[in-house]
Amino acid sequence: MIEVRGLVYDYPTLRALHGVSLDIEVGTVLALVGPNGAGKSTLMRCIAAMDTPTEGAVRVAGLDTQADPRAVHAAIGYLPDFFGLYDELSIRRSLIYAARSRGVAQGAVDAAVARAAAQVQLDDRMEQRAGELSRGLRQRLAIAQTIVHQPRALLLDEPAAGLDPEARRSLSDLILNLAGEGMTIVVSSHILAELEDYSSRMLMIRDGRVAGGGVVAAGVRDEARVKATFADPPADLAAQLAAMGVAVERRDGDVVEIALGAGEDDAALLTRLVTAGLRIRAYQPVTRTLEDAYMAQAPR
Repeated sequence: MIEVRGLVYDYPTLRALHGVSLDIEVGTVLALVGPNGAGKSTLMRCIAAMDTPTEGAVRVAGLDTQADPRAVHAAIGYLPDFFGLYDELSIRRSLIYAARSRGVAQGAVDAAVARAAAQVQLDDRMEQRAGELSRGLRQRLAIAQTIVHQPRALLLDEPAAGLDPEARRSLSDLILNLAGEGMTIVVSSHILAELEDYSSRMLMIRDGRVAGGGVVAAGVRDEARVKATFADPPADLAAQLAAMGVAVERRDGDVVEIALGAGEDDAALLTRLVTAGLRIRAYQPVTRTLEDAYMAQAPR
């Protein structure tokens, strides 16, 4: 869906991107992470055909951002970190304006507006003015304006900044719903907790370069490790596990992370633990979180 090749971007006194390359598949929710000033926003603007790179190429849905930027604008929705709304316009009029400005045909505007409002759950507030909305509802309206033309890809730059926990949860649910409808989504943030609930892939940017080898999966099962929570563990638990040949990688109180032995599956290990008289309260495969993936790529 999105292909970036050898992207270089120069500001007058600074090189912001140094030969960035990546591929984003259809239906992916990609977390674009990295410290402030790493080049995330510049990369998103280049993908959105808002800025022209110094070198390299970007293709979105087969369209070259430099050769046909207007077609790219029609294929994507882009919400920058700082966005504006017309406070005196109602939600309905805001969406009508956004639809017409994004090329939606006059006869299709009403349906497009109704669909976008329903997607962000604002369809019961259509006559309320934008200036009367809370921060979270303003964010929903901004996203509705961004998707009113039914883009194939959505780029969100720091979308959860300033939102309270309830509004962040609503944003997470919205992103998951849009992804479930087949939209490819890129979300930029330097706060991993904002991205954990909905991102399926991650790309880390540091000093304008791709870190850690490119796009990686997050939230996937680690086939080689399990996590066991012991009920009333004996004082010599570590010694008992060592005597059984169980490789403990990490322990936090009653919770022990265990590396599976060669040729052993998680069910066989559980049988051995229970047979040894150890009481297990919980037992589950280890899932690599976004933070795990990030820390694995971070410089030591």
